Amino acid sequence: QVQLVESGGGLVQAGGSLRLSCAASGSIFSINAMGWYRQAPGKQRELVAAITSGGTTNYADSVKGRFTISRDNGKNTVYLQMNSLNSEDTAVYYCNADVLRLGARVWQDYWGQGTQVTVSS
Repeated sequence: QVQLVESGGGLVQAGGSLRLSCAASGSIFSINAMGWYRQAPGKQRELVAAITSGGTTNYADSVKGRFTISRDNGKNTVYLQMNSLNSEDTAVYYCNADVLRLGARVWQDYWGQGTQVTVSS
């Protein structure tokens, strides 16, 4: 059993900041890449930011310079620091991780339940 649990979402005014956290737990041997996706009402799910186990990052153009992704490999946790938020950032944010389970021979993709971020103006 592998679980990803997100936290840190909520309501914030435009220009404000939030920090999201996602902790992976269960029968985990190793985690490769981790990332954050978001889905706004009526829109497709899109990649926000991703980070490899070695620390290489990738960001969507819409959040570059405003958001920062980081991770703590010892805690199996990934973070998303979101600054200068605007109404276009309103969405459900989902955590994603590429996981090798204990005793497994292949990597599998896991998703969290999502956390709501609402930016008001």
